[in-house]
Amino acid sequence: MLVSTHRFVCVVAALCLISAGPCRAKPNVIVIMADDLGYGDVGCYGATAVKTPNIDQLAAEGQRFTSGYCSASTCTPTRFSLLTGMYAFRQKGTGIAPPAAPAIIQPGTPTVASLLQSGGYQTAVIGKWHLGLGDPEPDWNGELKPGPLEIGFNHCFLLPTTNDRVPQVFVQDHRVLNLDPKDPLWVGSKLPAEDHVTGLSHRETLKMNWSHGHNGTIHNGISRIGFYTGGKAARFRDEDLADEWVKQSNSWIEENQSKPFFLFFAAHDIHVPRMPHERFQGVTTMGFRGDSIVQFDWCVGELMKTVARLGLTENTLFVLCSDNGPVLDDGYQDGAVEKLGEHAPAGPFSGGKYSVYEGGTRTPFITRWPGTIPAGVSEQVVCTIDLPASLAALAEVSLPKGACADSVNVANALLGKPGAKGRDFLVQQDNGVSGNFGLRAGDWKLVRMKTKGKSEAKVSKKERGSTSVGHALYFLPEDPGEEKDVSAQNTEKTQELIAKLDAIVGAK
Repeated sequence: MLVSTHRFVCVVAALCLISAGPCRAKPNVIVIMADDLGYGDVGCYGATAVKTPNIDQLAAEGQRFTSGYCSASTCTPTRFSLLTGMYAFRQKGTGIAPPAAPAIIQPGTPTVASLLQSGGYQTAVIGKWHLGLGDPEPDWNGELKPGPLEIGFNHCFLLPTTNDRVPQVFVQDHRVLNLDPKDPLWVGSKLPAEDHVTGLSHRETLKMNWSHGHNGTIHNGISRIGFYTGGKAARFRDEDLADEWVKQSNSWIEENQSKPFFLFFAAHDIHVPRMPHERFQGVTTMGFRGDSIVQFDWCVGELMKTVARLGLTENTLFVLCSDNGPVLDDGYQDGAVEKLGEHAPAGPFSGGKYSVYEGGTRTPFITRWPGTIPAGVSEQVVCTIDLPASLAALAEVSLPKGACADSVNVANALLGKPGAKGRDFLVQQDNGVSGNFGLRAGDWKLVRMKTKGKSEAKVSKKERGSTSVGHALYFLPEDPGEEKDVSAQNTEKTQELIAKLDAIVGAK
């Protein structure tokens, strides 16, 4: 009876949102964020070497955006912006977070979770966090707060950092799961002892070799960035990550099906170290990177099945996106380069992860809500940073003054409404420390690059170590790969966009 009643409310909710009148019923929202998934990595965006039937189904039943973006080409800043609706370059400390980073988003900061929570939603984040925990640093053996529960989430089940960084443990709400107090967990940036086993000292024992940088503590035959000891009972196996997050998500959805809910499902599958479950290993010709894409697609399908089984499909908005564009060799020798074949991870675009070119931030972006969102392809510009304002609007929650300042309400575009417009312009950043930025404004794309001055003896002391700024302009309809700089032929437009970008990010 409960499910039937909820289904009736679902239909009413969909009809209300289509009509001009107000509606009290609110949609469930599941935001699925992939990790390092490129524009060309899934079937509905052109991939043929890897099959993604579940993602393709989402696209076939909803809106597939050809100008869907994340706000940065690395993980931490994009996740910060998705939650806060604020460009990450506006806040220090939003670069790729180290293993022992404190909470980057402090209590009291409005987030998409706190906004929906205030509107009566149950909220959860399950998967990769990588936004720091604790203050001034994580207390791995005590309460890990502040964290997600202090910024609007009712529940969290996390990988605290990212899996190429230590530690390999789950955090459930405020504590490390299954931690034995007799075996305390220590996490640090320096060797805890001279005989500590690392990827440098015991490289021959690794089941996945590192190519650069990832040669700290070894766990599960894989060496990571950073060092840790203890917590043996709490450590997970890389191959089981996706299964555990699907299990936790399905359980949470079932527990909260009678209320409107918001689930942020933050996958890790395509990020290094790529170590999919054994049942996915070898299912593609592209090595573990391709296999991990298939595993991610399976995760999407499992969430879709659970929503359908509970009779919630017609009142659940799915949003699928990625935290940045693709990368092949990102520190491990896993065959991603050698087995790539004709596959184009970034599709027709240049660059990828760490880049301000289109391949770094233009990614798969799909919305599905059967009965409300029509099937189709949208050219409107939308971004993950717009989710706070857009989802708050759908939930009929007003933004506090000054909150989510860079988030644009593009709800109508996300719903595929006729004539709906996306955002007018978008700033794209990398990790936020280089000073490189992109500005997409309509059909135009401005790229600003900062380069360090030379340090040779013949260079004057004044010039040595200085920074120069260069700009390039691209006309995307004719040059999606950003190969032809047309700034010299369009000086007025170039200067207009330089002034616009400088006004937003600063000229220095």
